[in-house]
Amino acid sequence: MIFSETRYDSMQYNRCGASGLKLPAISLGCWNNFDGGADRQNMACLLARAFDLGITHFDLANNYGPPAGAAELNVGKILSKEFSEHRDELVISTKAGHHMWDGPYGDFGSRKSLVSSLDQSLQRMGLDYVDIYYHHRPDPETPLEETMGALDMIVRQGKALYVGVSNYGGDLTARASEILQSLGTPLLINQVPYSMLRRGIEADLLSQAGDLGVGLMAFVPLSQGILSDKYLQGIPEDSRAARAEGTLQPKAVAPEVIDKVRQLNGIAQARGQSMAQMALMWVLRNESVTSALIGASRPAQIEENVAALEQSEFSVDELARIEAILAS
Repeated sequence: MIFSETRYDSMQYNRCGASGLKLPAISLGCWNNFDGGADRQNMACLLARAFDLGITHFDLANNYGPPAGAAELNVGKILSKEFSEHRDELVISTKAGHHMWDGPYGDFGSRKSLVSSLDQSLQRMGLDYVDIYYHHRPDPETPLEETMGALDMIVRQGKALYVGVSNYGGDLTARASEILQSLGTPLLINQVPYSMLRRGIEADLLSQAGDLGVGLMAFVPLSQGILSDKYLQGIPEDSRAARAEGTLQPKAVAPEVIDKVRQLNGIAQARGQSMAQMALMWVLRNESVTSALIGASRPAQIEENVAALEQSEFSVDELARIEAILAS
C-alpha cells in the first residue's frame, strides 16, 4: 500500500514523559470495530487513513474482541500486508491483566500471566516485539514488585521496548515507577480514563505525572461518544446506549448530562469546532497528557478528530465557561 508522503506534516508529536519516545497527539485504539465480526476492508481503511494523517500509534490489548484476541489477530494480518514496509514507523502497544483464558494464569498481574500473554499476543500479531506493553489493571493479590519485575524482564528479553500501566491511581503509579526505576527500566506511560465528564485523575495523577517522568494516555476522551453531537437529540437506535449489552448505559446519557453537552457544544461552535474536537483539545491542553486515544468506525471520524489540532488553544474565558458548565 502507498501512503501519503505528507503524513507527518500536520500531526503534533509529544514527548512521552521523560523518555525519548514521541507519540502522536491523537492515537488510534483498536478495540471496537476490530472484533471477530469486523469487515477487513473497513479495518484496513481505518488504519491506513490514520497513518496517512500522521497517527503512528495503534493501541490494542490481549482481550480486545470479541472473541478475546480477535483485534490483535485482525490488526496483525493488516500489518503484515498493508504495513509490511512501515513497521519501524509505527508504535504498537498491547496489554494484559484482564481475563484472557481459563485457569489461574489467564488474568491479573503475575509474572506467569504477563509473560505468557505477551508471547500469545506476539504470535497473534506476527510481531517480534511490541513498542509498549502495559499491565492493564492493578492486581491487589500479586506483589507489585513481581508485576513490575515481569515488565522489566520483558524489556530485557527484547519483547517490548517500553512498558506502561493502565488504570493505576497516583500512589500506585508512583510505587510502580520507583520499582521500575530501581530495576533500570523506567515506567513510560499510564493509560487512564480522562475526559470533561470523567476527571478523577485531576486529584493526583495529572500533577504527579510530570514529576515522575511518566506520560499519560487519555482513553475515552469523548466519553464513548457522549462528548460529540451524537446524543444531542436523544439516543440513536444504532448507538451503544441503545443496546442492552452495550458498554454505554442509558443513565450515562441522562437529560442533565446531555444538557451540559449542549451548552458545551455552543462554545465549540463559537470556536469553529465540533463538540468532539473541542473535547479532545480540552484533554490535551495539559502538558502531562501525551496523547488522546480515539476509537473510530469510519475514516471520516478519524479525519474530524485529527482536524481538532488546527484549533488547540483555549482562552481564559473559554476555560472558565467550560468549567462553570461542568460544575453546574
